[in-house]
Amino acid sequence: MALSRIWAAFFIVAILAATFQAVFTKNNTNIFSRMVSGSAGDTSQTRTLDTASLEPIILKTIHSNKQYVDGTTVYTKDSSGQYIAYYKQSADGVIGTSKTAVDISINLIGIMALFMGFMSIAEKAGGINLLSRIIAPFFSKLFPELPKGHPAMGHMVMNFSANLLGLDNAATPFGLKAMESLQELNPHKETASNSQIMFLCLHASGLTLIPVSIIAIRASLHATDPTDIFIPCMIATFASTLAALLIVSFKQRINILQPAILLWLLGISSAIALLVVYLKHLSTEGVQTFSGILSNGLILFIFFIIILGGVYKKIDIFGSFIEGAKGGFEIAVKIIPYLVGMLVAISLLRTSGVFEFIIDGMRNFFVMIGVDTRFVPGLPTALIRPLSGSAARGMMIDTMTTYGSNSFAGSLSSVLQGSSDTTFYVVAVYYGAVSVKNIRYSIGAMLMADLVAIVTAIFLSYLFFGNAA
Repeated sequence: MALSRIWAAFFIVAILAATFQAVFTKNNTNIFSRMVSGSAGDTSQTRTLDTASLEPIILKTIHSNKQYVDGTTVYTKDSSGQYIAYYKQSADGVIGTSKTAVDISINLIGIMALFMGFMSIAEKAGGINLLSRIIAPFFSKLFPELPKGHPAMGHMVMNFSANLLGLDNAATPFGLKAMESLQELNPHKETASNSQIMFLCLHASGLTLIPVSIIAIRASLHATDPTDIFIPCMIATFASTLAALLIVSFKQRINILQPAILLWLLGISSAIALLVVYLKHLSTEGVQTFSGILSNGLILFIFFIIILGGVYKKIDIFGSFIEGAKGGFEIAVKIIPYLVGMLVAISLLRTSGVFEFIIDGMRNFFVMIGVDTRFVPGLPTALIRPLSGSAARGMMIDTMTTYGSNSFAGSLSSVLQGSSDTTFYVVAVYYGAVSVKNIRYSIGAMLMADLVAIVTAIFLSYLFFGNAA
């Protein structure tokens, strides 16, 4: 019911906001057509500007032959040198978004088939059971509903490991397989179990060791030190994961002070600290090289070990792969309706101007109470991150190009991008794959963990980049 109400609220709020603008805002009568059939990048509502009314940062940006982007409003000069502003659509309308949702699912088919095929080999060779037994002392405390050594433990470990290394393509198949395994134990098939909620909240917290894609974008935008966001990102995402663990443990009355849990958390924290110390001394190229070797090398190593295990156990390796790959194909097709529904709702929120209204309101509020507002330009990245990873990445790039990759706002947006995951996408895909309709408190717990990540990211940005303009 929670997801149903949130989904309905997205539609209602977006349509009401658009109606208000169409009636009361000048030159905005085409908002309905933009929401239905518009495309990302479309422009409208062009108007000339009086330079006396423009803020210094806008004038400075335009004078440096750049566009100043404030949400969906772009400030620039036209061919005659006149200062103008126009609306730039940030997302496709519902028609284009529906097609995008199907494209995402179709693009998942090959990846799902590949990894689910190897998972099938690993299961029949006993590799997943072995992994489950290794991790059981820790996971049995966090997932008390799971029988000892259940394969779901191994599937979850594979998912968390892929996430940790930033391997999104591998994390999704492993995660969907974990949800399938947990669903087998779920006595109420349409209601999320405690184990499923714990798993998804930890997954959605987005714990990643090295934010390689963010570092690469910062390097392409000529940041002086593209890797300077590495430590803040890692700390923020680790704080998000701990918050998710504490929130769900509190709801499920799990005692996290048990020695097994504390020892594992201490071990993970120590490993992350050692990695930070090592990577801190590497150059940008060194970090990217190390990450590529670690992540891609580990994937190939896993394939290698699985094949060896299958040969040792004398199973039909290729037959097992084909069997698992078929399941991957079925899951990728099954999630299409859930993706269409969720992405269309998010599209309506973005194209209706709701986000701009929220950002403007927050900016005015912080100005009114006299708080340092340097963090406000980074907030669009934080607010849209739970809804769309690609949109948040676009917001981050816009912030860096507008304020500079070395600016406080640019650094903050980078840390915010790397500190959490796409909550609503995760909910739609993972629960949709196992046909769970009642997700209970999942979204609330995930958004609270996201809030912890945002607050931590802002605090760390002031600590690490407080002297930047």
